[in-house]
Amino acid sequence: MRLILASASPRRKELLSQIGVRFDVCAVDIDETPFVDETPSTYVSRMATEKALNCLTLQNQSDSLVIIGADTSVIINNDILGKPVDYLDCKNMLLRLSGKEHQVMTSVCILIKRQEGKDDSPDIFCKVVTTEVCFKVISDKQIEAYWKSGEPQDKAGSYGIQGFGAAFVERIQGSYSAVVGLPLAEVAEMLDIAGVPIWQTEKNNSER
Repeated sequence: MRLILASASPRRKELLSQIGVRFDVCAVDIDETPFVDETPSTYVSRMATEKALNCLTLQNQSDSLVIIGADTSVIINNDILGKPVDYLDCKNMLLRLSGKEHQVMTSVCILIKRQEGKDDSPDIFCKVVTTEVCFKVISDKQIEAYWKSGEPQDKAGSYGIQGFGAAFVERIQGSYSAVVGLPLAEVAEMLDIAGVPIWQTEKNNSER
């Protein structure tokens, strides 16, 4: 059964490779605008599901597939912080996070499409993982320097914990890999349910 990651994110690609699965990458393009009054958990679940479904439409429908869709959002006071549109937007986000705790919410959607009964609807199941993150107090000078590094531009909440943004993080409670973009413990469990083995090293493959 072919495994596809419905994301072009290099961070998610690196994370998924860590657990030893072979997969293809499918870049998807969907509208990521939250609905009015949509809760953060509902939003990230919808985004992950829509990414997986969008990827499915781009595949050969006769194939047996397992597709991983994922979405990560930074949440503070129940507000969803997306990617910054410009420096001022980035600064406003980071000042909101400065010296406070916030949540990073990542949803993973596993879509299973079996070869037989290709007209049938795929099986879909999702899980939302929330990590608490506490920032130190950040100065305007630090925010300006961070923006000039180029890192915040494509990051939800205007920071990346796996990069220079780690300097802002005092502590986390929960899954680190979920903050980066893919909660590996949960993904491994979901792939096991889908029948996709992990830890597929060259040695393991040669022993089959």
